[in-house]
Amino acid sequence: MGIGLRPQRGKTLEQWQRRAGLGNSPRTILDEIGRIQSTDVVLPLADNPGREIRIRCVVRPDKAQAMLLDRLGLRLPERLRAPSLVTTM
Repeated sequence: MGIGLRPQRGKTLEQWQRRAGLGNSPRTILDEIGRIQSTDVVLPLADNPGREIRIRCVVRPDKAQAMLLDRLGLRLPERLRAPSLVTTM
């Protein structure tokens, strides 16, 4: 996954990172967080094959990623949002 970094966002992330005591290399932080994977699980509804339910799943971060997220004060949600029904297949 490629992560673009605009100069002003890089400075903001660098300051946030420095306050968390994590140095000043936003690229390293973005690379580490970028390894956290998510996927959509799409299942057809039994009562209507023309509709499906879509659920976003996030892989639990490894120990290093969890520590990084904790230091930055970030929490991954258990579920990103309520499942959405999609009417087209």
